[in-house]
Amino acid sequence: MSRMTFLRPISLWLLLGLAGNVLAADECQLTLSESLLDFGLMSRIAQNDSAPQRLLGERRLSLTFNCPQPQDLSLFYRALAADAQQLQFTEHGHYQIEASNGVVDGKAVELGLLAARGQPPLSNASVQEWHAGHGIAPTLQGSVVTGSTLSLQLTLRAWADNAATRVRDATTWEVSGTFYSPLQGRYRELTLRAHFAPAACQPSLSDHGVVDYGVLPAKSLNATTETPMPLRTLGFAVSCDAPTPFALRMHDNREGSATGGIDETAYGLDLDAGRNKIGVYFVTVDPAEFTADAFTSLYRTDSTSNGVAWSSSSQRQIPMAANSIMGFTDRLGTTTGPVAIQNLSGTVRIKTYLAPTQSLDLREVVRINGSGTIEIIYL
Repeated sequence: MSRMTFLRPISLWLLLGLAGNVLAADECQLTLSESLLDFGLMSRIAQNDSAPQRLLGERRLSLTFNCPQPQDLSLFYRALAADAQQLQFTEHGHYQIEASNGVVDGKAVELGLLAARGQPPLSNASVQEWHAGHGIAPTLQGSVVTGSTLSLQLTLRAWADNAATRVRDATTWEVSGTFYSPLQGRYRELTLRAHFAPAACQPSLSDHGVVDYGVLPAKSLNATTETPMPLRTLGFAVSCDAPTPFALRMHDNREGSATGGIDETAYGLDLDAGRNKIGVYFVTVDPAEFTADAFTSLYRTDSTSNGVAWSSSSQRQIPMAANSIMGFTDRLGTTTGPVAIQNLSGTVRIKTYLAPTQSLDLREVVRINGSGTIEIIYL
């Protein structure tokens, strides 16, 4: 008795499964050859920055709508519209869908653009641009035809606002739209995706960024006042894969060890064995000593608000500050910030001052061990 009670729900489940399969065979099927269109990683190397928009690429796929009995094969597309003709690819881009090569039951047809279900086509052509909220129907001599199978070729093209591709961090765009049959309740989702990477800029310093003062006898240094060291220079260059607006920020890797009180342009030389501050150095940028691309002159502009506002550009020769960023522009007296540069080269000046020897622990060798990092900030 217990065995019969156990078998009944299993038998019922099997019967329901078979009934479901029979029902599915009577339904229309809407398929896409691809449900995800990835336009890949966007590189700015070949980008024409003078164009307001950038073509991200073109992709093709096929759509098939198959029904067991002849009927209305009209299909609609639901997605956010950028305007009357174009579809939104996030708020910074758009895409278009072009339908062509319509075939119904093995015979070539034209395609009609429908504003709503049951309405006559707005236009008929062998190629139609599919607008958001509109439908596509197979037509012959301007009239919608029925059939069992409709096949279409879809061509998708996507664009992005040029300014939106200048990202600071890796960014992915993704949007979706839906093809659907209002009569049969069939639908398929299509996803579009594109990836953007920040422009790659490579900084370099001559002599591997090392300033070596050699061995300095203690008796050659001042006992009660700072000892200024000879001015040294390093060649500094930035090479980017495309014209890129960027700024420079100086970091003190020996923070808190600079002598002379609070000064955001002063960087430390580390501490001696007795935990005394060894000295201080400054890194000065003279825009007159820098060149970039085809610009005839360069001017310096600084920001203490991380790029929100910029100082009036000038040829001031001042040290780099830790709490601000600096960049270059080709215009004098502007507050619009740095200009896009692909190749920058010039000289930075390093001025070093050693603490009075009476404030140092000279029982052991004192090593000048300053360290700083120049960081590129993408704007």
